[in-house]
Amino acid sequence: MSEHSDVARRRPASLSRGVAGALAMAVLAGCAVGPNYAPPKIAVPDHFREAVPWQRARADTYRALRDTWWRSYDDPVLDGLVEHALKANQSIVAAQAAYRAAQAEVQASAAALHPTVSAGLAASHNGQGPAVPRVSASSGSGATYNLVSADVAVTWEPDLWGSVRRSIEAAKAEAQASDAQLAGMRLSIAASVVADYFALRQADADIESLREERDIDARLLTMTRGSQRAGAASNNQVLEARDIFDATVTTLQALQAAREQDEHALAALLGTPPEAFSLAPQPDYAFVVPTIPPTLPSQLLERRYDVVIAERTAAAANARIGVAEAAFFPSLGLSAQGGFESSTFAHLLSLPDRLWTLGPALAATLFDGGARQAAVASARATYDEDVALYRNAVIAAFQSVEDSLSAVHHLRRQAEARARILRRNAQLYASAKVQRQVGASSEHDLLGIQRALLQARQNLVDARAALSESSVTLVKNLGGGWQWKVADEPAARAADNATPTRSDQ
Repeated sequence: MSEHSDVARRRPASLSRGVAGALAMAVLAGCAVGPNYAPPKIAVPDHFREAVPWQRARADTYRALRDTWWRSYDDPVLDGLVEHALKANQSIVAAQAAYRAAQAEVQASAAALHPTVSAGLAASHNGQGPAVPRVSASSGSGATYNLVSADVAVTWEPDLWGSVRRSIEAAKAEAQASDAQLAGMRLSIAASVVADYFALRQADADIESLREERDIDARLLTMTRGSQRAGAASNNQVLEARDIFDATVTTLQALQAAREQDEHALAALLGTPPEAFSLAPQPDYAFVVPTIPPTLPSQLLERRYDVVIAERTAAAANARIGVAEAAFFPSLGLSAQGGFESSTFAHLLSLPDRLWTLGPALAATLFDGGARQAAVASARATYDEDVALYRNAVIAAFQSVEDSLSAVHHLRRQAEARARILRRNAQLYASAKVQRQVGASSEHDLLGIQRALLQARQNLVDARAALSESSVTLVKNLGGGWQWKVADEPAARAADNATPTRSDQ
């Protein structure tokens, strides 16, 4: 047998050994280059300065997505507004679309772990001159010939150095950040609806009080003018009474404008044109301040969407370091192709017309002018930046909660003081009415005391409204999620297991 035949016989065996060796490398190489991620360390206080010690409470972004904390304010109208906004608000719709896109990025990154399979079918009618050598035995003896081919190709690049796995890790972290952004958007929209609704109800009560004050001021102005004509009052007293009346009218107009703007803001949050939305006034609205459930300060790191986003962004940046470092190592590609080629469709799938190729390809970059070193340095710098932003987010979270706790504490004390003032003014007004009935005081004095009573009532309503609105801000700053129940645990865990982007949480 000729030397050429021996080489041809040995080639398949050596090629098979090479492919087997490459596959063994792919199976044994289970590690991924680059640093493994650990959440950045940060000092977390044991308790809040502006509150009593709090207890542990479970928290995650699923709770913020499912929770109905606004129902603690015991207002069915408010419940309907918030639930409508969570379905129709376009900012939430946009955040949902962004989260779906992030999930698709995870799937796209994971696809690189699997082989790519392609198939092709081609047919052509060819011609050549008599001086051109025949391209194949199947071409026939004429100047023209047909060529039909069918093939299937498989290509696969094993993830020897973990570049694909690090890319998947980064994509998952970014999807989790997008999930937290969606939870944060829902919390923000719900809080905005509740706050605007409370502002509108506060305006209802204030408008009612100011209308009564306006009527009293008009009566006092008329009486002062009458006293002037009788020589019992000066022109300056008339001017002062007129100023008081006009000031009340001005404040009333400002409040009416503010209420209309609150109504417009609610319409926008609900995704409704302002002209198609209105709420009937409710001047006797009773503001409720729910009890804020206890939690530990450390739960802010799990509950607040901005902290979660910052931490997940840092995790993605850490994974990108591994992707950049993997570029220093050679890549191995495995490919296989098989098919048939014939001059007719009838004989296309016959063994004599088969063809196939199989083999690995190893490639490495020998010189790139420092581009890979620059990519690694950039990835590490980005990670350091994201860690710093994460720590800033945590510090800002604690600051905002401390501010809200302080505000709630002092507003509660203000509301209690305003309630005491109102009770005293009510007693004074009751006494003045008795004195007026027995002729011991004038109507002018009685109207002045009644006006002070209205102002005390308005001040109390304003204090209670501010306290309710401040409680909303506290709920938002704490990350929401107040109505978590033990019965929700199985559903949450099932959702965790069913969502691939949460596998690292």
